[in-house]
Parts: sequence; structure tokens; C-alpha cells
Amino acid sequence: MVDLYVNKAKERLLGGEKLSAGWIQMCSPIACEIMAQTGLDMLVVDAEHAPIDPTNLVPLLHAMNGSGAMPMVRAPWNDFVSIKRLLDCGAMGVHVPYVNTPEEAAAAVSACKYPPEGIRGIAGSPRAAGYGANAGSYLQRANDQILIMIALETPQAVKNLDALMEVKGVDGIFIGPMDLSTTHGYFGNAAHPDMQAIIRGIEKKVLARGDMLLGTIAASAAAAKDLYDRDYSYVIFASDSTTLRVAVSDMVKEFKGYIGAL
Repeated sequence: MVDLYVNKAKERLLGGEKLSAGWIQMCSPIACEIMAQTGLDMLVVDAEHAPIDPTNLVPLLHAMNGSGAMPMVRAPWNDFVSIKRLLDCGAMGVHVPYVNTPEEAAAAVSACKYPPEGIRGIAGSPRAAGYGANAGSYLQRANDQILIMIALETPQAVKNLDALMEVKGVDGIFIGPMDLSTTHGYFGNAAHPDMQAIIRGIEKKVLARGDMLLGTIAASAAAAKDLYDRDYSYVIFASDSTTLRVAVSDMVKEFKGYIGAL
């Protein structure tokens, strides 16, 4: 019996649910498996800023199997060859960085979809299609089931936001606060009042559509709460790398304080 290829996380997001998400950046299947067992709804493998390629991506996706966490990948660039390979490995969502124009958004969508809707090369043998065992269901349903998020990271993208959201196939907008603030002249300072005004303006436009998902990052679950209250669809608030560093650093400070008190 052929399993029906279904992206449950995408269905939940489009149904209005708010999902939790975490970064996978350490290239460690063990760390990824631990993250997958925490109950996070989505795990976003960072192939843009971490040393991840299709060869070490597959073991990370293996580590998510059976966890219920939807495997998404941040592509290294808006490049149809890179995106094709990430999808063939089994990514169920693609986060496309640095999309500035409707033409670039259309190219991102095209890279994610089989003809006639796109230019993704078709093959039934990769992991995504069950190495041939589930090719029929996957090939017929992938165009609808793959989640496509484009990242807003420049003044040009903000200016073109209305046109970007008109591109058929774009499921949502991801606000990248570090790049967005830096390209606006506030180096990594998304908390600057001017940047917060810009971000609020983006939120207002995206949410006013009613048919567009909205995602971003936060430094912690506590910081994410305000974003969920502002109606973000998902927030990436944990990481296999930075969350580990913060947790251990806090434990070390607590320990040294205890030792110093003796």
C-alpha cells in the first residue's frame, strides 16, 4: 500500500495553528535527534550558515524520522540546483533566503515545483519519493505539499513586499531580523525603534492578507510569546547550537556562584 504524501505541518499552519520551530546547525544527527524528541513542530536545517550539504543533510533528516517534527531546510541560496537537491533528500519545506523581487520569488517557487508549475527536475528514485517505493504519491502531491517561505532581508524586499506576496506558490514571509536590520544600516540591531517600526509595518501588511504565513526568529520561548501574540505562524526559538551554549553557560554561572559562596 502506497502512503499518501502529506505535509501535516503545512496543513496545520494553513489552518491557523501556531507552530514551534528550532534550528539544526551542528551537523550532528544525535543533536538533531534530541531536538526532534523535544516536541518541536518544525526543525529548520540551516544549509545557509552551517556547513550542511546534501551529504550530511540526509542523516539529519533520518534523525527526525518518527518524531512528528516537519523537516524544513534553509537553502544556501535561491538556486534551483541547490533547492532541487534539498527537496530530493526529503525536505518538506524550503526557506529561501534573500528574496528581493517578485521575479526572484517566482524563481524560488519554480525551483520547488515540478513542471508545468516549475522547473524542478523529476525523479522517483531519491529519498523524498521513498527510493521509488512511493514515487507516485510523492510526485503527484509534492507541488501542493512542499512549504515555501521566502525571507525578507533587505530594504528592496520591504519595498516590494506587496508584489512578493502576489507571487503564486509563496506560502509565507519570513522576517530575518539580523539581515534586515543590517541592510537598513542598524548592524544586527533589530531592537532599534526604527527597525521595530519597519518590522511592525511588514507584519501589518502580511497579516492583512489573510492567506499568507508569517515566520521569524526569537532568542527564547519567552521572547517568542510576544511574537505569537502578534499572530506569527511560527517562530524559531531554539537551536541545537546556541541553546546548548546558553543552557550550559547558565549552569556554569550557577555552579561558580555556588562555589564562591562556600
